[in-house]
Amino acid sequence: MNIEIVSGSPRQESITFRVALFLQKCLRSKTDHNVNIIDVREWNFPTLQEVVYTSVDNTPDHYNPLAERMFAADAFIFVTPEYNGSYTPPLKNLFDHFPKQMHKAFGIVTASPGALGGVRAALQLQMLVYALFGVGSPYMLVTPQIEKKFDKEGNLIDPSFQNSVNTFIAEFLWLAERIRK
Repeated sequence: MNIEIVSGSPRQESITFRVALFLQKCLRSKTDHNVNIIDVREWNFPTLQEVVYTSVDNTPDHYNPLAERMFAADAFIFVTPEYNGSYTPPLKNLFDHFPKQMHKAFGIVTASPGALGGVRAALQLQMLVYALFGVGSPYMLVTPQIEKKFDKEGNLIDPSFQNSVNTFIAEFLWLAERIRK
């Protein structure tokens, strides 16, 4: 199975990217699935005007490597900070360009330096998953006080958070593997 972790933070010093790195390491150690990260900072998409990409063939050449990954993905994990009660515009813009990810599993991971961990963004992402015709994992990984949980290399520094991560991964994989069958 191909799992794409989508890191939605546009900031160069993204703290939430730490969670994406950690999840990639965990998933690679627990499964034989292909697990990669799509980092929105690496793709300069204009704001969507009229063109959406429905196949690799109708995608501009410079976006073909990304299009191949988007269309080959069996499941996605969104990782995003909370911006004003929602997820980031670059994350939405990416999926506006590659809509209708039908019958694919989605995991939702949010993070913030505050005590709520981006829960409002998580709720907003549930609506996006359904709009994409995806299937959302009901267990979300909401990460409060992110800078106290992960270091810059994506290592967990708060062992008390490991159980939450384990439950998220187990529930996401359960769903993704059943849908894939």
